[in-house]
Amino acid sequence: MKEYKLDQNQAPIAEAMETHSLKRTVAFDVPGHKQGKGNPMLRDFLGEQCLRYDVNSRKDLDNLCHPVGVILDAERLAADAFGAGHAFFIVNGTTAAVQAMIFAVLKAGDKIILPRNVHRSVIYALILTGAIPVYVNPGIHPELGIPLGMSLKDVEKTILANPDAKAVFVNNPTYYGICSDMVGIVNLAHSHNIQVLADEAHGTHFYFKEGLPISAMAAGADMAAVSMHKTGGSLTQSSMLLIKDEKRMGEIRQVLNLTHTTSGSYLLLASLDITRKFLALEGEKVFKKVVELTEYARQEIGQIEGYYAFSQDIVNHDSVFAFDQTKLTIHTRGIGLAGIELYDLLRDEYDIQVELGDLGNILAIVGVGDSKKQIERLISALQDIKDEYEQDDKDMIAYDYINPIVKVSPQKAYYADKTKVKIIESLNRISGEQIMVYPPGIPIIAPGELITQEAIDYIVYAKERGSFLTGIEDTAIEEIAVLED
Repeated sequence: MKEYKLDQNQAPIAEAMETHSLKRTVAFDVPGHKQGKGNPMLRDFLGEQCLRYDVNSRKDLDNLCHPVGVILDAERLAADAFGAGHAFFIVNGTTAAVQAMIFAVLKAGDKIILPRNVHRSVIYALILTGAIPVYVNPGIHPELGIPLGMSLKDVEKTILANPDAKAVFVNNPTYYGICSDMVGIVNLAHSHNIQVLADEAHGTHFYFKEGLPISAMAAGADMAAVSMHKTGGSLTQSSMLLIKDEKRMGEIRQVLNLTHTTSGSYLLLASLDITRKFLALEGEKVFKKVVELTEYARQEIGQIEGYYAFSQDIVNHDSVFAFDQTKLTIHTRGIGLAGIELYDLLRDEYDIQVELGDLGNILAIVGVGDSKKQIERLISALQDIKDEYEQDDKDMIAYDYINPIVKVSPQKAYYADKTKVKIIESLNRISGEQIMVYPPGIPIIAPGELITQEAIDYIVYAKERGSFLTGIEDTAIEEIAVLED
């Protein structure tokens, strides 16, 4: 087990909540359900204990916006567990952490170097700040059709061409488990006085299992947004923002409070506190099991002709510098089905819910609560689908990434005068909104970008194949807002 400076066998928030719940407090404050007594339907659905712990900020429970007690203690324990200068508890989802990183570093007109396969939250942050994206196109895997990581050579070239950039933004890992050279990028950026921000929405486990790709904090990044709920096991929407320099705690807290709720959920806060304790004490063992399960699944799926469950075999120490072995991504085009088609079949016919289906792959998140029996059920379903539904792969689009052509800043495009046109008639117009397949939530087109024929074809094809398209005002996905000529 890792060595820590603090006693990780504590959970200050959860312990304070347990103590507080034993008091005979008469609650003339919010929430209005009054620990469940005022809403018996909700109490019966969620359980009495859950609603008893759903309380407001009180003196002995501290305050998320200005913590001086148990929340601050819990954050310091988390910082120790993650090897950070400080860890902020986030209850607005990792979107809030990602956007706080950008708000803290960039203002209108500042440049940020980033891969195009970023989450939608990054694009929204650029709209809000007025910052200018400088994209490092990650390239596409020739067989899998997925975007790769950022090559260190490409990052260096972009920094030299944009020496006034304020930050480099890195996915660590991508949704598909691909990692860039974090140490190389951090050292390069810092040598040019540029900060490094990491989206570790899918990288919680990097901090607790040896042999996995390096975490952002271990690599020396300035900040990292970590989705504890995705692979760590806390409640949905709970997250953390890690910073390397503890001296920036007050500054970053003020930035967070620009958008952070003043009604922080103690259920989410306690879940972060308890999950940090669990991972600090048991993480190595837990994620060892996850790696073993995913490796077993890959070996078995590899025996079924037509599927390709890729792993470290795609590492090239450049655009795929490292690979997250816990990610079970399966390429499906070998049986003539798009990933989204397999996604739908697994859900509707086999009662198996995977995380993602794109145009050529499915992603199954194997986590702390999964078993070999569940893996075997997935393998059996994949074999059955091949036997029942395999077809020719002709006319299938083989990529999941569109090279962007930025014409104006996202903020300028978002607030510009716009008109609606049919998507199929939008060629060479500048988009005023973004559209994406969700998950993973990576925009096909973002505000300020030129709409190409490639993008139009991708949108039409994804819609025909049943992908969930979102981001634009027209929920029928027929019209898109473009800048007026």
